[in-house]
Amino acid sequence: MIKNRALVSRYARAFIEYCSGSIGIEEAFSDLKKAKQLLDGHRELTEALQNPEIAYSDKYGIVDKVFADDFSAEIRYFLKTLIENGRFSYLFDIAEFARIKYAYGGMEEALIRTSYPLELELIKKIQDAIDKKFGKKFKFYIELDSRLLGGVQIIIGNTVIDGSVRKRLNDLREEMINA
Repeated sequence: MIKNRALVSRYARAFIEYCSGSIGIEEAFSDLKKAKQLLDGHRELTEALQNPEIAYSDKYGIVDKVFADDFSAEIRYFLKTLIENGRFSYLFDIAEFARIKYAYGGMEEALIRTSYPLELELIKKIQDAIDKKFGKKFKFYIELDSRLLGGVQIIIGNTVIDGSVRKRLNDLREEMINA
């Protein structure tokens, strides 16, 4: 679960925009992923970079040394910015948010849930309709779910568009109970 979503989204957006003009989005994601993996494997390093008793200059030196060879100057600058602003503890959430929100060339992920396999032409129509409705491109995944009984359910982040037979039956049941 991402903590402080507004803060995390601002930093992720700023990092991606900063990198899109220099090293590119793919390299930015690669650096974020490598940094996350390196820090995940070295908890003591993460703790040192978050420790308020260690001077900023020492932390910057650590970043420059540890993230020198396989990392861009942009990721080092970003890590130093997080340290300076007391936001280094959000790095893992920022990396995860950026992966979800900006991967695939800026496309968000969407899930099409259906109880039966759909024909490619129908999937394309659904994609076009959703892209048009939300005004952006999505990367679609398809999941078969027999519990839907029929129809389609589309999940984009916290938004669910439910056109399943199961949903219609539940709505009908609610109407009958209320009547």
